[in-house]
Amino acid sequence: MIQRLSALGILWLCWVATGCTAAQSLTADHAPQQSGRHSLSLTVDGLERSIVLQLPKQYDGTDASGVRLWPLVVVLHGGGGSAKSTLWETGWADKAEQAGFIAVFPNAAARNPQRRSSFALNPQLWNDGSERFYEGQAAVDDVRFLDALITQLSRLYQVDPGRIYLTGFSNGASMSFLAAARLPHRFAAIAPVAGACWIEPGRLRPPVSMLYITGTDDPLNLIEGGAPRLATGKADAVRSKPKPPVRESILKWVRALGMPEQPYSVTRDDGVSTERYGQKNSAVEVRYVAVEGLGHTWAGGRSILPQFMVGATSDKINATDLIWEFFQLHSR
Repeated sequence: MIQRLSALGILWLCWVATGCTAAQSLTADHAPQQSGRHSLSLTVDGLERSIVLQLPKQYDGTDASGVRLWPLVVVLHGGGGSAKSTLWETGWADKAEQAGFIAVFPNAAARNPQRRSSFALNPQLWNDGSERFYEGQAAVDDVRFLDALITQLSRLYQVDPGRIYLTGFSNGASMSFLAAARLPHRFAAIAPVAGACWIEPGRLRPPVSMLYITGTDDPLNLIEGGAPRLATGKADAVRSKPKPPVRESILKWVRALGMPEQPYSVTRDDGVSTERYGQKNSAVEVRYVAVEGLGHTWAGGRSILPQFMVGATSDKINATDLIWEFFQLHSR
């Protein structure tokens, strides 16, 4: 029975995690101004990359007078996932409609860009600084891709440069750490979910506030660190490099912002622990949220894999709502 469920889960995943196709190039000639969801592409370093762009219904096109500038939220999928799977899992597109901001969902490059992406055989993976994925082949520069994507979106849409935000899940969370460390001038705040900071950020100038969310029962992002394993006990050879303890990732960011390593506030409410670093009422902060019982899933969202593989979902918080509330507190 478990094998049958696993097969069904993989078939479902293969459908929902497929990258976008038949996308128009994101240029001045092909930049949709009408609200809604648009499949687009951008070529960087000779590699065509696909994205999904969500323009909220309130968006009224470019305005030369600059009367209204729009927040931009960049959402990065997990390893083997896609823009399509992230839309289904997280509800970020609905949030963009409700709150009135532009959301973009880029796709990572597949390990073999010449073949169709596949979760198991040819996963789309962010080059997140872990040196896990590109042995024996040229590594994709995803920092440069995200930089180019933001530049192009800012040229073609009324993006507020002081309200650009970055979030991601799992491998996409790790990519969020790397991109913000290399491009701190781009982002007012980031929100990695269930990923690791594989690099030493160095001092962040300008500073970038961070909200981090993970689950206490996540088998692929272990609180104490170690090699990720599915809840079935099996490991993925591509993604199984041991991760640092979650707190190590938190403290790397705390140190990069010049903050004390002890939180000034620790609260626990209905199985949700929140640590706050920095100074109370400061414009720059770090928050670490751990959700009791949550597995490797998006809190308050949906999981593309069954519980017996990645652990439980949880409605103790809605990660998308919490992250957007955090982003609204931080601008430049």
